[in-house]
Amino acid sequence: MIGVRTTRKFFTPVMLLMLATLASLTHADQSTIPHIGALVLPQSSGAFETGLREGLQQLGYIEGKSIIIDWRRARFQENDAQRLAIELARSKLDVIVVYGTPAARAALQVNRTTPIVFGSGDPVGSGLVPNLTHPGGNATGISAVMTESTGKRLELLREIAPRARRIACLTNPEDALGTQQFQTAQQAGPSVGMQVVELDARNETQLRRALAQLSRSGFDGILITADVLFEANNREIADAIRQARVPAVFPFRDYHEDGALMSYGPDLRAAGRMIATYVDKILKGAKPGSLPIEQHTKFELVVNLKTAKALGITIPESILLRADEVIR
Repeated sequence: MIGVRTTRKFFTPVMLLMLATLASLTHADQSTIPHIGALVLPQSSGAFETGLREGLQQLGYIEGKSIIIDWRRARFQENDAQRLAIELARSKLDVIVVYGTPAARAALQVNRTTPIVFGSGDPVGSGLVPNLTHPGGNATGISAVMTESTGKRLELLREIAPRARRIACLTNPEDALGTQQFQTAQQAGPSVGMQVVELDARNETQLRRALAQLSRSGFDGILITADVLFEANNREIADAIRQARVPAVFPFRDYHEDGALMSYGPDLRAAGRMIATYVDKILKGAKPGSLPIEQHTKFELVVNLKTAKALGITIPESILLRADEVIR
Protein backbone atom coordinates (compact mmCIF):
# COMPACT_ATOMS: atom_id res chain seq x y z
CA MET A 1 0.00 0.00 0.00
CA ILE A 2 2.83 2.41 0.93
CA GLY A 3 4.57 1.63 -2.37
CA VAL A 4 1.44 2.30 -4.29
CA ARG A 5 0.78 5.63 -2.59
CA THR A 6 4.42 6.70 -3.10
CA THR A 7 4.27 5.80 -6.80
CA ARG A 8 1.06 7.83 -7.27
CA LYS A 9 2.54 10.88 -5.51
CA PHE A 10 5.69 10.65 -7.65
CA PHE A 11 4.21 9.99 -11.10
CA THR A 12 1.09 12.12 -11.07
CA PRO A 13 2.89 15.51 -11.18
CA VAL A 14 5.36 14.18 -13.76
CA MET A 15 2.59 12.86 -15.96
CA LEU A 16 0.72 16.15 -15.67
CA LEU A 17 3.84 18.05 -16.66
CA MET A 18 4.40 15.78 -19.65
CA LEU A 19 0.80 16.16 -20.77
CA ALA A 20 0.96 19.93 -20.42
CA THR A 21 4.17 20.04 -22.43
CA LEU A 22 2.69 17.79 -25.14
CA ALA A 23 -0.42 19.95 -25.30
CA SER A 24 1.61 23.11 -25.70
CA LEU A 25 3.70 21.51 -28.45
CA THR A 26 0.58 20.33 -30.25
CA HIS A 27 -0.91 23.81 -30.01
CA ALA A 28 2.29 25.30 -31.39
CA ASP A 29 2.28 22.83 -34.29
CA GLN A 30 -1.34 23.69 -35.10
CA SER A 31 -0.57 27.40 -35.10
CA THR A 32 2.17 26.94 -37.70
CA ILE A 33 0.03 24.93 -40.16
CA PRO A 34 -0.74 27.00 -43.27
CA HIS A 35 -4.39 28.07 -43.43
CA ILE A 36 -5.88 28.99 -46.80
CA GLY A 37 -9.38 29.92 -47.90
CA ALA A 38 -11.00 28.85 -51.20
CA LEU A 39 -13.95 30.68 -52.75
CA VAL A 40 -15.59 28.69 -55.54
CA LEU A 41 -18.88 28.28 -57.40
CA PRO A 42 -20.28 24.87 -56.41
CA GLN A 43 -22.11 24.11 -59.64
CA SER A 44 -19.02 24.19 -61.82
CA SER A 45 -15.85 23.89 -59.80
CA GLY A 46 -15.69 20.18 -58.96
CA ALA A 47 -12.80 19.52 -61.32
CA PHE A 48 -11.00 22.66 -60.10
CA GLU A 49 -11.34 21.60 -56.46
CA THR A 50 -10.03 18.13 -57.29
CA GLY A 51 -7.05 19.59 -59.11
CA LEU A 52 -6.24 21.98 -56.27
CA ARG A 53 -6.27 19.15 -53.75
CA GLU A 54 -4.16 16.94 -56.04
CA GLY A 55 -1.66 19.73 -56.65
CA LEU A 56 -1.22 20.48 -52.96
CA GLN A 57 -0.84 16.78 -52.20
CA GLN A 58 1.83 16.42 -54.88
CA LEU A 59 3.68 19.31 -53.25
CA GLY A 60 3.65 17.50 -49.90
CA TYR A 61 0.61 19.07 -48.23
CA ILE A 62 -1.96 16.89 -46.49
CA GLU A 63 -5.31 18.57 -46.00
CA GLY A 64 -6.25 18.69 -42.34
CA LYS A 65 -2.72 17.79 -41.19
CA SER A 66 -0.12 20.00 -42.88
CA ILE A 67 -2.54 22.46 -44.47
CA ILE A 68 -6.05 23.67 -43.59
CA ILE A 69 -8.46 24.68 -46.38
CA ASP A 70 -11.53 26.74 -45.53
CA TRP A 71 -13.92 26.06 -48.41
CA ARG A 72 -16.57 28.67 -49.22
CA ARG A 73 -19.03 27.87 -52.02
CA ALA A 74 -20.88 30.86 -53.41
CA ARG A 75 -24.35 30.53 -54.87
CA PHE A 76 -25.16 32.55 -57.96
CA GLN A 77 -27.02 35.22 -56.08
CA GLU A 78 -26.46 38.94 -55.78
CA ASN A 79 -23.61 39.83 -53.39
CA ASP A 80 -23.14 36.21 -52.27
CA ALA A 81 -19.55 36.04 -53.54
CA GLN A 82 -18.77 39.41 -51.95
CA ARG A 83 -20.29 38.32 -48.63
CA LEU A 84 -18.10 35.20 -48.55
CA ALA A 85 -15.06 37.18 -49.68
CA ILE A 86 -15.57 39.52 -46.72
CA GLU A 87 -15.76 36.52 -44.38
CA LEU A 88 -12.47 35.19 -45.75
CA ALA A 89 -10.85 38.63 -45.54
CA ARG A 90 -11.70 38.77 -41.83
CA SER A 91 -10.20 35.36 -41.19
CA LYS A 92 -6.54 34.96 -40.41
CA LEU A 93 -5.53 33.26 -43.66
CA ASP A 94 -2.18 32.84 -45.35
CA VAL A 95 -3.61 32.70 -48.88
CA ILE A 96 -7.04 33.05 -50.51
CA VAL A 97 -7.79 31.00 -53.64
CA VAL A 98 -10.65 32.12 -55.91
CA TYR A 99 -12.14 30.42 -58.97
CA GLY A 100 -13.68 32.65 -61.62
CA THR A 101 -13.44 36.33 -62.45
CA PRO A 102 -16.47 37.50 -60.40
CA ALA A 103 -15.13 35.77 -57.28
CA ALA A 104 -11.67 37.21 -57.88
CA ARG A 105 -13.11 40.70 -58.31
CA ALA A 106 -15.11 40.34 -55.09
CA ALA A 107 -12.04 39.16 -53.18
CA LEU A 108 -9.89 42.04 -54.45
CA GLN A 109 -12.53 44.63 -53.63
CA VAL A 110 -12.58 43.70 -49.94
CA ASN A 111 -8.99 42.59 -49.40
CA ARG A 112 -5.74 44.34 -50.29
CA THR A 113 -3.43 42.56 -47.86
CA THR A 114 -3.92 38.78 -47.82
CA PRO A 115 -2.32 37.10 -50.89
CA ILE A 116 -4.89 36.05 -53.50
CA VAL A 117 -4.43 33.39 -56.18
CA PHE A 118 -7.12 33.33 -58.86
CA GLY A 119 -8.21 31.50 -61.99
CA SER A 120 -9.68 33.92 -64.55
CA GLY A 121 -10.54 33.94 -68.23
CA ASP A 122 -8.97 37.35 -68.83
CA PRO A 123 -7.48 38.98 -65.71
CA VAL A 124 -6.14 42.01 -67.57
CA GLY A 125 -9.26 42.68 -69.66
CA SER A 126 -11.40 42.19 -66.56
CA GLY A 127 -9.35 44.73 -64.62
CA LEU A 128 -8.07 42.33 -61.98
CA VAL A 129 -4.41 43.18 -62.66
CA PRO A 130 -2.59 45.74 -64.85
CA ASN A 131 -0.56 43.15 -66.79
CA LEU A 132 0.39 39.47 -66.79
CA THR A 133 4.14 39.84 -66.27
CA HIS A 134 3.98 42.11 -63.21
CA PRO A 135 0.51 41.82 -61.66
CA GLY A 136 1.55 43.85 -58.62
CA GLY A 137 -0.55 44.22 -55.49
CA ASN A 138 -1.60 41.13 -53.56
CA ALA A 139 -2.92 38.94 -56.40
CA THR A 140 -1.67 36.61 -59.10
CA GLY A 141 -2.85 33.40 -60.76
CA ILE A 142 -3.64 31.92 -64.15
CA SER A 143 -5.46 33.05 -67.29
CA ALA A 144 -7.54 30.60 -69.34
CA VAL A 145 -7.69 32.65 -72.60
CA MET A 146 -11.38 31.94 -73.21
CA THR A 147 -11.74 34.25 -76.23
CA GLU A 148 -9.40 32.17 -78.39
CA SER A 149 -11.12 28.89 -77.52
CA THR A 150 -14.47 30.40 -78.57
CA GLY A 151 -13.34 30.47 -82.19
CA LYS A 152 -12.25 26.86 -81.89
CA ARG A 153 -15.67 25.84 -80.55
CA LEU A 154 -17.32 27.45 -83.57
CA GLU A 155 -15.04 25.44 -85.88
CA LEU A 156 -15.99 22.24 -84.06
CA LEU A 157 -19.67 23.09 -84.45
CA ARG A 158 -19.09 23.53 -88.17
CA GLU A 159 -17.50 20.06 -88.37
CA ILE A 160 -20.37 18.23 -86.68
CA ALA A 161 -23.07 20.30 -88.41
CA PRO A 162 -21.71 21.21 -91.86
CA ARG A 163 -25.12 22.43 -93.07
CA ALA A 164 -25.65 24.76 -90.12
CA ARG A 165 -25.80 28.42 -91.07
CA ARG A 166 -27.51 30.40 -88.29
CA ILE A 167 -25.87 29.97 -84.90
CA ALA A 168 -27.04 31.30 -81.54
CA CYS A 169 -24.32 32.47 -79.19
CA LEU A 170 -25.52 32.52 -75.58
CA THR A 171 -23.80 35.53 -74.01
CA ASN A 172 -23.90 37.60 -70.84
CA PRO A 173 -23.33 41.24 -71.95
CA GLU A 174 -22.80 42.27 -68.33
CA ASP A 175 -19.48 40.43 -68.42
CA ALA A 176 -16.76 42.03 -70.57
CA LEU A 177 -15.31 38.58 -71.23
CA GLY A 178 -18.69 37.36 -72.47
CA THR A 179 -18.86 40.23 -74.98
CA GLN A 180 -15.32 39.45 -76.15
CA GLN A 181 -16.24 35.80 -76.70
CA PHE A 182 -19.29 36.74 -78.76
CA GLN A 183 -17.30 39.20 -80.87
CA THR A 184 -14.68 36.53 -81.53
CA ALA A 185 -17.34 34.07 -82.68
CA GLN A 186 -19.09 36.72 -84.78
CA GLN A 187 -15.85 37.65 -86.55
CA ALA A 188 -14.99 33.99 -87.17
CA GLY A 189 -18.46 33.16 -88.51
CA PRO A 190 -18.02 34.18 -92.17
CA SER A 191 -14.84 32.10 -92.51
CA VAL A 192 -16.82 28.93 -91.75
CA GLY A 193 -19.98 30.00 -93.55
CA MET A 194 -21.99 30.79 -90.42
CA GLN A 195 -23.95 33.76 -89.13
CA VAL A 196 -23.53 34.12 -85.37
CA VAL A 197 -26.45 35.78 -83.58
CA GLU A 198 -26.21 36.99 -79.99
CA LEU A 199 -28.68 35.45 -77.56
CA ASP A 200 -28.09 37.55 -74.46
CA ALA A 201 -28.98 36.94 -70.83
CA ARG A 202 -27.88 39.13 -67.92
CA ASN A 203 -29.66 37.24 -65.15
CA GLU A 204 -31.63 34.07 -64.50
CA THR A 205 -34.94 35.60 -65.61
CA GLN A 206 -33.50 36.69 -68.94
CA LEU A 207 -31.78 33.33 -69.29
CA ARG A 208 -35.10 31.50 -69.04
CA ARG A 209 -36.55 33.78 -71.71
CA ALA A 210 -33.56 33.23 -73.98
CA LEU A 211 -33.74 29.45 -73.61
CA ALA A 212 -37.44 29.53 -74.45
CA GLN A 213 -36.52 31.03 -77.85
CA LEU A 214 -34.28 28.15 -78.90
CA SER A 215 -37.03 25.89 -80.19
CA ARG A 216 -38.83 28.58 -82.22
CA SER A 217 -36.08 30.85 -83.53
CA GLY A 218 -34.76 28.63 -86.29
CA PHE A 219 -31.20 28.28 -85.02
CA ASP A 220 -29.10 25.51 -86.58
CA GLY A 221 -26.70 25.30 -83.66
CA ILE A 222 -25.78 26.88 -80.34
CA LEU A 223 -22.52 28.16 -78.92
CA ILE A 224 -22.30 28.61 -75.15
CA THR A 225 -19.83 31.18 -73.84
CA ALA A 226 -18.00 30.79 -70.54
CA ASP A 227 -19.88 32.65 -67.82
CA VAL A 228 -20.74 31.90 -64.19
CA LEU A 229 -24.42 32.63 -64.86
CA PHE A 230 -24.53 29.82 -67.39
CA GLU A 231 -22.38 27.50 -65.27
CA ALA A 232 -24.73 27.98 -62.34
CA ASN A 233 -27.70 27.05 -64.56
CA ASN A 234 -26.02 24.33 -66.61
CA ARG A 235 -28.83 21.82 -66.16
CA GLU A 236 -31.52 24.21 -67.39
CA ILE A 237 -29.38 25.10 -70.41
CA ALA A 238 -28.69 21.46 -71.26
CA ASP A 239 -32.39 20.57 -70.96
CA ALA A 240 -33.48 23.45 -73.21
CA ILE A 241 -30.94 22.55 -75.88
CA ARG A 242 -31.97 18.91 -75.75
CA GLN A 243 -35.61 19.93 -76.29
CA ALA A 244 -34.63 22.20 -79.18
CA ARG A 245 -32.78 19.23 -80.73
CA VAL A 246 -29.91 21.28 -82.13
CA PRO A 247 -26.15 20.66 -81.82
CA ALA A 248 -24.32 22.71 -79.21
CA VAL A 249 -20.73 23.14 -78.08
CA PHE A 250 -20.01 24.04 -74.45
CA PRO A 251 -16.94 25.63 -72.79
CA PHE A 252 -16.44 23.13 -69.94
CA ARG A 253 -16.64 19.38 -69.50
CA ASP A 254 -18.83 19.80 -66.39
CA TYR A 255 -21.78 20.29 -68.75
CA HIS A 256 -21.49 16.62 -69.73
CA GLU A 257 -22.98 15.66 -66.38
CA ASP A 258 -26.27 16.85 -67.90
CA GLY A 259 -25.80 15.22 -71.30
CA ALA A 260 -24.01 17.91 -73.33
CA LEU A 261 -23.07 16.91 -76.88
CA MET A 262 -19.57 18.39 -77.03
CA SER A 263 -17.29 20.61 -74.97
CA TYR A 264 -14.00 22.30 -75.65
CA GLY A 265 -12.32 24.42 -73.03
CA PRO A 266 -9.67 24.61 -70.32
CA ASP A 267 -8.91 21.55 -68.25
CA LEU A 268 -10.09 22.84 -64.87
CA ARG A 269 -8.46 19.98 -63.02
CA ALA A 270 -5.09 20.97 -64.48
CA ALA A 271 -5.91 24.60 -63.64
CA GLY A 272 -6.40 23.63 -60.00
CA ARG A 273 -2.99 21.95 -59.96
CA MET A 274 -1.41 25.09 -61.42
CA ILE A 275 -3.04 27.22 -58.72
CA ALA A 276 -1.54 24.89 -56.09
CA THR A 277 1.98 25.77 -57.26
CA TYR A 278 1.28 29.47 -56.68
CA VAL A 279 -0.07 28.72 -53.20
CA ASP A 280 3.09 26.77 -52.42
CA LYS A 281 5.39 29.58 -53.61
CA ILE A 282 3.53 32.19 -51.55
CA LEU A 283 3.55 30.01 -48.45
CA LYS A 284 7.33 29.76 -48.90
CA GLY A 285 7.71 33.53 -48.95
CA ALA A 286 7.08 34.72 -52.52
CA LYS A 287 5.11 37.95 -53.03
CA PRO A 288 2.03 37.44 -55.25
CA GLY A 289 2.56 40.72 -57.09
CA SER A 290 5.97 39.52 -58.29
CA LEU A 291 4.73 36.16 -59.63
CA PRO A 292 3.85 36.42 -63.36
CA ILE A 293 0.40 35.20 -64.37
CA GLU A 294 0.64 32.03 -66.44
CA GLN A 295 -1.45 31.33 -69.51
CA HIS A 296 -3.35 28.08 -69.02
CA THR A 297 -2.88 26.28 -72.35
CA LYS A 298 -4.18 22.79 -71.53
CA PHE A 299 -7.57 22.45 -73.23
CA GLU A 300 -9.68 19.33 -73.58
CA LEU A 301 -12.21 18.10 -76.10
CA VAL A 302 -15.00 15.82 -74.85
CA VAL A 303 -17.69 14.22 -77.03
CA ASN A 304 -20.86 12.40 -75.94
CA LEU A 305 -21.88 9.79 -78.53
CA LYS A 306 -25.08 8.98 -76.66
CA THR A 307 -26.31 12.53 -77.11
CA ALA A 308 -25.12 12.55 -80.72
CA LYS A 309 -27.18 9.43 -81.44
CA ALA A 310 -30.27 10.94 -79.79
CA LEU A 311 -29.91 14.02 -82.01
CA GLY A 312 -29.23 11.97 -85.13
CA ILE A 313 -25.75 13.47 -85.53
CA THR A 314 -22.76 11.53 -86.79
CA ILE A 315 -19.54 12.71 -85.18
CA PRO A 316 -16.69 12.75 -87.73
CA GLU A 317 -13.87 10.29 -87.11
CA SER A 318 -11.41 13.19 -87.22
CA ILE A 319 -13.03 14.68 -84.10
CA LEU A 320 -13.19 11.34 -82.27
CA LEU A 321 -9.47 10.82 -82.87
CA ARG A 322 -8.69 14.27 -81.43
CA ALA A 323 -11.01 13.96 -78.46
CA ASP A 324 -9.52 13.67 -74.98
CA GLU A 325 -12.58 11.67 -73.93
CA VAL A 326 -15.44 10.00 -75.81
CA ILE A 327 -18.56 9.21 -73.76
CA ARG A 328 -20.21 6.12 -75.23
